[in-house]
Amino acid sequence: MQDNIGEFLKHYPHAPSHMFASNTVYMVTAGTMYKQRIIDSNRKLMIVQTKMFEILDEEGWLLQAWAVLSNHYHLVACSGSSQTSVSRLVGRLHSVSSRALNLEDATPGRKVWFQFWDTCLTHEKSYYPRIGYVNNNAVHHGIVKRAEDYPFCSAGWFERNAEQEFKMKVKSFKFDKIKVEDEF
Repeated sequence: MQDNIGEFLKHYPHAPSHMFASNTVYMVTAGTMYKQRIIDSNRKLMIVQTKMFEILDEEGWLLQAWAVLSNHYHLVACSGSSQTSVSRLVGRLHSVSSRALNLEDATPGRKVWFQFWDTCLTHEKSYYPRIGYVNNNAVHHGIVKRAEDYPFCSAGWFERNAEQEFKMKVKSFKFDKIKVEDEF
């Protein structure tokens, strides 16, 4: 029996598999290598945010919430009819943003991103709290007192542009107890 377990462990995937379905909403969290605060200026935060917008748009994903912080980001997006998997989308975002950040810091070849986690959001009890969580992530990390004051997340846009009914729905769900990889 012990030999079978050892053989199994040799082939066991140590990272979570990333499943994909089109027309599905996902929450993605990614952190920098060793949780370093690489994205440590407004200019670098803007670089990552802009690259996120560009890549999601180019790949046909619909961004619904985002937060970019100094050593991680969260996003909620719908794959729409895109055939670009979560892994490919994040891989491209990490590649493009790493090159831009490394150019900014004159550190060619530096590994910026460590890994990412994704969750497929299949029902409203999963979706709405995560929109609230992402919108309020800068508050959660003590960066601002009001989420709308943080320019590198969707909270300000959400307050100015979301339909009142949608805002009320998101705010009606508590997000403080959801499980999100966020020990940054």
